[in-house]
Amino acid sequence: MGRPTALGAEQLRAVMVTFRDALRSHQQILNRLNVYPVPDGDTGTNMALTLEAVVQELDKVAAGGDMADVCRAMAHGSLMGARGNSGVILSQLLRGIAERLGPKADAEPFDLAAALVAASDLAYKAVVRPVEGTILTVARAAGEGARAGCEAGAHLLAVVEGARIAAAEALAATPTMLEALARAGVVDAGGSGYVLLLDALLTVLDGRPLPEPAAVAPAAKSAVDVAGGLDHRLTAGFPGMEEGLDLRYEVMYLLDAADSTIPAFREVWAGIGDSIVVVGGEGLWNCHIHTDDIGAAIEAGLDAGRPRQIRVTDLTEQVEEERWVRDSAGMPDAGTEESGPPPTTAVVAVVAGEGLGRILRSLGVLRLVHGGQSMNPSTEDLLAAVEAVPSHQVVVLPNNKNIQAVAGQVDGLTTKTVRVVPTSSIVEGFAALLDYDPAAGADDNAAAMSASARRVVPAEVTRAVRDAETEAGAVQAGDWIGLGPGGVLAVADTVAGATLRLLDALVVPGHELVTLIEGDGSSPADTRRITEWVREERPEVAVEVHHGGQPLYPYLLGIE
Repeated sequence: MGRPTALGAEQLRAVMVTFRDALRSHQQILNRLNVYPVPDGDTGTNMALTLEAVVQELDKVAAGGDMADVCRAMAHGSLMGARGNSGVILSQLLRGIAERLGPKADAEPFDLAAALVAASDLAYKAVVRPVEGTILTVARAAGEGARAGCEAGAHLLAVVEGARIAAAEALAATPTMLEALARAGVVDAGGSGYVLLLDALLTVLDGRPLPEPAAVAPAAKSAVDVAGGLDHRLTAGFPGMEEGLDLRYEVMYLLDAADSTIPAFREVWAGIGDSIVVVGGEGLWNCHIHTDDIGAAIEAGLDAGRPRQIRVTDLTEQVEEERWVRDSAGMPDAGTEESGPPPTTAVVAVVAGEGLGRILRSLGVLRLVHGGQSMNPSTEDLLAAVEAVPSHQVVVLPNNKNIQAVAGQVDGLTTKTVRVVPTSSIVEGFAALLDYDPAAGADDNAAAMSASARRVVPAEVTRAVRDAETEAGAVQAGDWIGLGPGGVLAVADTVAGATLRLLDALVVPGHELVTLIEGDGSSPADTRRITEWVREERPEVAVEVHHGGQPLYPYLLGIE
């Protein structure tokens, strides 16, 4: 086989497939490397899932498709399938390559070098506050290495080799740029993944084997061995949330918006968070932010256009919260401070869990009533909340079947107009609030919010308190059970096991989103296992994770 002189469309397709396979085989190593900007440990998974979306899009391109077809699929698949901060940046890198190579019949050395430079430039522009020591640094070095080789008259293979060497050197230096990496004794996870793209190019062009994933070694080993490819040896133990890196939530969504609205959108996000990446164009954008203000992050999208496939993840490894109902008993005020004129229709909601209360407030609820499955509020409690809001029209969200009848009595006990949206779970309450219009009347709101709530399939995981026979099998006291429409759908001896069986039974083709709400008895390890199962087994379904702090139910779920 002679030395390659150009990269063709079918070879580029093969590079993407090989890159996907490399990310899959290195996925857990990359996950373990991840320590910045928060220790969420899913960089490898997110990058691999992003490439899965690219390959799925490429599968729609007929064999023999030209470079423009392949590049169009690369750009679209990566934009639509990007997961997490690393996946969104990777999608921009791939888009930069695709835009530069798309007009070419074949990519010669100059074209490929220019594509790697363009990829780096586009990725830097997408990040509001670029940080060195990340995938951005490694991508820029790859572009510079390729360009240097091209200017020296190198052939195609030598250009890729130059890019690979420069990227590996930059990767090895990332701990000198970021203190969090230095303390952990590792190199940047996203940059490590990007080096695999260059390895995939060398495999397709020259038949070289991909580097094998390295086993985790004791702390005495070095953080990186450039000569050994991606032989990243990890120190024992990883830091928790680093001081100063305390933004709690990751918010991601696709945004349908005119390109002209994006500069203002970026400015709003710059004021409420960090790790901001906004990529796309021609009316479709993939947006990522770390923030403490979920509501503001979503409202900015509503101001610009239409956000969809919204995913919210709690980034804190473990949050200790006391039981909401017990500790909030006797609290004089469960409302929010108001400024300006009152809404035409206010919302009162029942909640059990501090985290749930915070989310409900961010979605527009003016008054919270403490209660839940085992501690139902009284009619008097609900009436007091209705009377306390400044509006003359009120919508009540009971968020529990046991509370719906009590809520229905309030309208006859007040001069205000009160309508009940019959939500039987908190996830239905969340869905209802997405169609809440403060300026509309109670009847219009009740109709729209009820329709929105009906689109959600609610489910929950709890512990059996007695022996029973169910359609899912025999249940013994102490077993974990998954409850959904129709009753007990799953039985297991662990929380995660019951949750996974419940999801397997309920998540079917056509579903797009699973909302997972953590309560007492949940754990970061179980949540990680559940979210990764969804990503692996139902890759078309997005996952939002919220910390609710509710008692009795380690996980509440909404499927829509």
